[in-house]
Amino acid sequence: MSEAKSITVGTATAAPGQVVRGVIPVTELAGGTKVEIPLVIVNGAKPGPVFWVDGAIHGDEPEGPMACAIALREVDPSQLSGTLVMVPVMNVMAFENANRGNPLDTFSFDMNRIYPGKRNGYLSERIAWAHSEWMSKVADLEISIHSGGAHSFLAKAIFVDETPASVELAMAMGEGWGCIMSNFLPKGSPMAQMKTLGKTGITVELGGRSATSPERFAEVSREFAKSIMNILRHYKMYPGQATYPKDATKGQQEALLAPASGIFAATPGVDFLKPMKKGDSIASIINIFGDELAELKAPADGMIFGLRALPNVNAGDWCCFFNKVEGKRG
Repeated sequence: MSEAKSITVGTATAAPGQVVRGVIPVTELAGGTKVEIPLVIVNGAKPGPVFWVDGAIHGDEPEGPMACAIALREVDPSQLSGTLVMVPVMNVMAFENANRGNPLDTFSFDMNRIYPGKRNGYLSERIAWAHSEWMSKVADLEISIHSGGAHSFLAKAIFVDETPASVELAMAMGEGWGCIMSNFLPKGSPMAQMKTLGKTGITVELGGRSATSPERFAEVSREFAKSIMNILRHYKMYPGQATYPKDATKGQQEALLAPASGIFAATPGVDFLKPMKKGDSIASIINIFGDELAELKAPADGMIFGLRALPNVNAGDWCCFFNKVEGKRG
């Protein structure tokens, strides 16, 4: 049987059984501030795969960093087979500004559209490239943790590349994570990069602006941390029994746009992840006097998994994210 080995990511090197923090160095700003990506390696006492977790590629999505902090307290390296690498904050400057993208970088603002970046590109491209160099070399499995950020709330949803390995990783997120859709970003994201390498990645969504009260933020962060532990258990990297979603879907995302300007008023009974039939009423758009201007209907059998944080909309604004269900997953 092979033995566990030391693993290096950036400045961190962890021997078997160790937990080591470090950074991936990138560059230095004009005022002397170092641009570095923080990370932690939990290297198991026993050999196994490398599971890599990414948080805050969008800086207004703090659920990933908090989930990593919770998981770090719960994973005992002496019980771990393989390695857990967590990057709580990929886009540090965006996170420090609570902004979706790096405010210092106009031309590559959204890191989740330009990944894996370029060695000699714009600033965000250089940060993405530095991260990708290590992730591509080290990781076997990867999840990117997202939420609705400042603009929306997203219920439990997963995007996969439809390879069997990606779907397996999605199912390993655990109970309640049955809203599984095909990847809407065929390139430009960490999961797309993993697929290019013949490896396995998924994008997971939960939380956002409407869930930042102390109780709700703690609940969302805990759900992500539970999934990190569940994935470790599924792949036999950690003791315990994994759980799985019931009635997992195969579907496609569609952003539903406001047919008129006004206030988005949800139809009574409409809720996140609740199955709907094509043509079911989702909401009315009413004006400031309460007059109904238009009705938004389900475009297919499926379910809502995301709503904008604020209900005031203009014609053409997206109102909600809809999972057009094509079938069930076994």
